[in-house]
This record gives sequence, structure tokens and C-alpha cells, in this order.
Amino acid sequence: LQAMDSCVLFHGVYDKLELLPKPVIAAVAGMAFGGGCELAMCCDFRIASSNAKFGQPEVGLGIIPGFGGTQRAAKLVGLAKAKELIFTGKMIGAAEAYEMGLVNKVVPHEELMKEVMALAEKIKSNGPVAIGLAKECINKSLSLDMDSALMLEAKDFGLCFGTKDQKEGMTAFVEKRKATFKGE
Repeated sequence: LQAMDSCVLFHGVYDKLELLPKPVIAAVAGMAFGGGCELAMCCDFRIASSNAKFGQPEVGLGIIPGFGGTQRAAKLVGLAKAKELIFTGKMIGAAEAYEMGLVNKVVPHEELMKEVMALAEKIKSNGPVAIGLAKECINKSLSLDMDSALMLEAKDFGLCFGTKDQKEGMTAFVEKRKATFKGE
């Protein structure tokens, strides 16, 4: 029961990270094994240095990933690759992690933080209300049927039209200037 309680505690922590209304970027510079790999999987983006390594080696200890790895891996890389990663307990390099869809991008180690900050700046230049609603739609879509997911999208699309950010974004587009969003 104590092990199960730990899992439930970590599920809550990792869920909070995954459900933040702002995008979360994992910069993986070294080893992301077990709970570290599971932590990276709850982020919206995973940028890895070329020397990063990933793995879910828990089965070699007689346990399974307990902090959401069995669920998030399957959603990120598909059932077959998730089973391969988890059932074998093998460690994979950044290139293989990219090929299977576990990471978004691989860059040379010395360029990792520059790449992460460039992505953060690109996201930050867009409407924060829209980003938060888009993240909510994408995350919730995984547990909804298509009709319900499309209805959620339509609702959140409509909500955007009640924001100052929408008015600023569309006005800036028409005026051919960069929008200045305020998150309102």
C-alpha cells in the first residue's frame, strides 16, 4: 500500500505539471531514466541534447513505471513502441527517442538551452489565452470521443473571441504589425 500511495502522490504532482495552462519545455541534457523519463513525458515539449539517454528500466527491478510512464509513453509514441521501451527496459539515445516520437528535437549539447529558449520565445510571442485553451483542448481530446472533443474545441474557439488578445491579434494582422498580447 505504501508504494501505491507514492504512485498516487507522484501522479498528482506530474498531472499538475502536465495540466499547467502554460506550455512546459523539458531540456534533457543527460540521463532521463525511470521517473526522470516520466517527468519529461508530462512536459509539452522535450528537447534533447545529442548525448541524452532515455529509458524506463523498472521491469529490470521487478516493478513497472509508476509515475505515469505506462500511460504517457503509449500516448506519445504509440502502443508498440511504448511496449518495446517498457518491456525491454532498454536505454535509448536521443536520436532513437526522436525517431519514435518521444522527443521533439535533438540538438548538439552546447546548443540545448539556446534551442529551448528560442522555442519558449516563439510560444511567448503568441496569445497566452489562446495557448492555454489550445493546450486544454489537445490534452482533453485524448480522453474524449471525436464529437465531444470537437465541441470542446468549438467552445474554446468561441471563448477566444471574447478576449482582448483576439481583438489585438486580428487588428495587428490587418495592420501588418506584430501583435502585443496581454493575456486578456
